Amino acid sequence: MDEMLDEMETGEESFAELFEASQKDAGRLAPGDKVEATVLKIAKEWVFLDTGRKGEGVLDIKELMDAEGNLTVQVGDKVTAWFISSRNNEMRFTTKIGGAGGSAGNAQLEEAYANGIPVQGVIEKEIKGGFEVKVAGSRAFCPFSQVALRRVQDTAALIGKHLPFMITEYGEKGRNIVLSHRALLEEELRQQKESLKETLQVGQKVHGTVTSLRDFGAFVSIGSVEGLLPVSEVGWTRVNHVSEVLSVGQELDLVVKSIDWDKDRISFSLKDTLADPWEEAAGAFPEGTFHNGKVARLTPFGAFVTLADGVDGLIHISKLGAGKRIQHPREVLSEGQEIEVKVEGVDREQRRISLSLASVSRAEQEQADSLNAFRASAAEAPKGMGTLGDLLKAKLNKG
Repeated sequence: MDEMLDEMETGEESFAELFEASQKDAGRLAPGDKVEATVLKIAKEWVFLDTGRKGEGVLDIKELMDAEGNLTVQVGDKVTAWFISSRNNEMRFTTKIGGAGGSAGNAQLEEAYANGIPVQGVIEKEIKGGFEVKVAGSRAFCPFSQVALRRVQDTAALIGKHLPFMITEYGEKGRNIVLSHRALLEEELRQQKESLKETLQVGQKVHGTVTSLRDFGAFVSIGSVEGLLPVSEVGWTRVNHVSEVLSVGQELDLVVKSIDWDKDRISFSLKDTLADPWEEAAGAFPEGTFHNGKVARLTPFGAFVTLADGVDGLIHISKLGAGKRIQHPREVLSEGQEIEVKVEGVDREQRRISLSLASVSRAEQEQADSLNAFRASAAEAPKGMGTLGDLLKAKLNKG
C-alpha cells in the first residue's frame, strides 16, 4: 500500500512538473515578439534582461547608448525589446535594427520585415513624394504621410534626423524598401490610450495642450488622446469664441468632464478649475446697493449687465423705460455701455441678480421721499390751515 502511495505521489509530482514545463513552453517567444523587460545586469558588451521567462535575455549594449556613447539605462529600468533568436537557453533581443550594411544588413532588414521589428534609419534627403532614408547600409523610402502623425510643414528640418521605422514593404532583395515612422507613433499612442482607459476618471485633473480652435470650443491633447473643451466650459464669464481667451499650443490645467471610450469622446472643463465667483457675489452685491457695470448683451426681455467676472445681473425691460413702455432694450441701452445700476434682489439658489437703472431708481426714490416728507408735514400741520391743496399751493409759493 505504501509503495502505491509513493508511486501516486511521484506521479503527481511528475505531472505538476510537466504541467509547469508546458506552461513555460506555452510562453515561448517567436522571432519578432515584443516584450517589456527589466535590466538585470550591465556588462562590458551586453545588457542582461529579465523577461519573466525561463532563461536570460541579452541585448547588445550599443543599442542602449546615446550619440555620445553614454548608457541610457541602469539596473532595474524597464526596456522595450523584440525577440530575435534563442540559443543555449539564452535569448537574444534587439531594440532596433541598423548598423552594418551589405548582405548582412539586407539579411537583418529582411528579418526585421518578416518579424515586425523596428529599424533605425537616418533621413538623408527629400525626394518626390517623401524622403530617402539610409538604414542598415541600404536606401529606403518613407512617404511624407508616414513620417509623422500629422503633415509636416517644415520638411527640411527632418533632414539628418535619426528615427526608428517599421518596414512596410520589402522587395527585390532589399532594393525596394518602404518605411513608416508613423506606424510606431500610432502604436505608442495606442498603448498609452489603453493605459489611460484604466486610469482616467471623470473629475480627474489633467494637463493638456490646445491643438485646434473651433466655433464650439477647443480640442485639447492630453498625450495619447484628444478631447473637447466646449466654449461653455472655458470660464465663468460668457465667451463668444474661444479665440478670445485661448490659442493653439497653450497649455492648460483641466478637469475631465465626461468619458465615452466607445465613441472615443472626452470632454474637459477649464471653468471647474477656477473659483466660482458666485460664492462671493451675494456678499459683494447686497440688495439696495449701487454699482457700476457694463451691458453684456441685450435680449427682448431685458439687458444683462456684468458686475464682475462671471457675475451678471438682469435689468428687466419693464424697468428700462422710466415709466414709458418700450419694445426692446436697445431703445435705451447698447452693448458695451458703462452704466450705474441698483441691486433690487439676489436669488442665491438660482444664481440671479435683479437690477434697475440707478438714475431711474434715484429719481423714483427722490419722488417717494418728497411725497413722504410732504405727507409728514401735512399730518403735523394745525387744523384750520386749509385743505391739502391749499397746503401744497402754500408750499410751492414759499419755494
